[in-house]
Amino acid sequence: MSEVLAIAKRLMAAPSVTPATGAAFDELEAMLSPLGFAVHRFTRGEGPEGSDEAPVENLFAIRRGPEGSRHFAFAGHLDVVPPGEGWTSAPFEPEERGELLYGRGAVDMKGAIAAMVAAVADVPADAGTISFIITGDEEGPALHGTRALIDYMRDEGIQPDLCLVGEPTSVDRLGDMMKIGRRGSVNIWLEVDGTQGHVAYPHLADNPLPAMVAMLSDLNNLHLDEGTDWFQPSNLEITEVDVPNRAHNVIPAKAKARISIRFNDRHSGASLSRKVAEIAGKHGGTARPVISGEPFLTKPGAFSDLLAKAVEAETGIVPEASTSGGTSDARFLRAVCPVIEFGLCNATMHKLDEAVAIPDLDALARVYTRAALGALALEEGI
Repeated sequence: MSEVLAIAKRLMAAPSVTPATGAAFDELEAMLSPLGFAVHRFTRGEGPEGSDEAPVENLFAIRRGPEGSRHFAFAGHLDVVPPGEGWTSAPFEPEERGELLYGRGAVDMKGAIAAMVAAVADVPADAGTISFIITGDEEGPALHGTRALIDYMRDEGIQPDLCLVGEPTSVDRLGDMMKIGRRGSVNIWLEVDGTQGHVAYPHLADNPLPAMVAMLSDLNNLHLDEGTDWFQPSNLEITEVDVPNRAHNVIPAKAKARISIRFNDRHSGASLSRKVAEIAGKHGGTARPVISGEPFLTKPGAFSDLLAKAVEAETGIVPEASTSGGTSDARFLRAVCPVIEFGLCNATMHKLDEAVAIPDLDALARVYTRAALGALALEEGI
């Protein structure tokens, strides 16, 4: 059994449905401490289970190199989405079948964290400083995870020069894509108030539905942009319409809806929230936005070049530099230092029978070793 495979199995066998605490972090600490890492763990959130304030565990580990050396950070998450029903094998009992390892977290992203651990074992301690930024709250609200880790680093005066996030970015085979940026995300809750009444006496009521329908039509027809050199066009999607009305002969008192916008760097969460609020107001409604993240781009350069060369050396593929897909904790880490995402194939993430190709685990560890060594050797200021 390869070292990476053994590490991945240990992590996957520790259930850690988001928000994660406990056993998975115990395993990771037990792996990093013998490699010379000082491990700090802390928990944020004090609310009941299932709430946005539920306790979340975070781990920051650092192995310091010579004074003045560069600092390269690996980042990721130990929490996983709920397994669901219908697995061929037990989701938290990792199982090998042929060249595949099955289990929740195989690709998203305990397999990548296993590769990181194996990778740093091959990086000499005098090559520079290496850290792990690991949360238990990426798959959930992401309120008490990486943001709390960033606060901790700031308070401790810790500043990575570059950061690699191990999200599953590859599409058809390991190495075909890395993420150098992500679009922003904002969800907006819409409401229109009316006056409840009998459908036979509309003059005594005020139906909010025509206004809501007109509002959603305007929003659905809203053209945001054509995209940019590095980003696909922004898109607005209607994701929920709700009219609390259990009777067929009652004009409802309220209509509700929700939209989700993924947007490029021609916009901000605030500017889009204002635009939607104006449209909602025109139809007598209100809009309540929750901005999940702003768009960011790590412009192609020395960092992306060294990562591409590391990937090509181990896989024979030059990865496409992309900004596609959903959000990740890179949206927070980009405020700390330049950040790029690269990891396993994403075809089975969040699905039943999530699985990773075992040879990909070994190859990813070698890519991460090359990336760390290359990043630590880069000139200052990059």
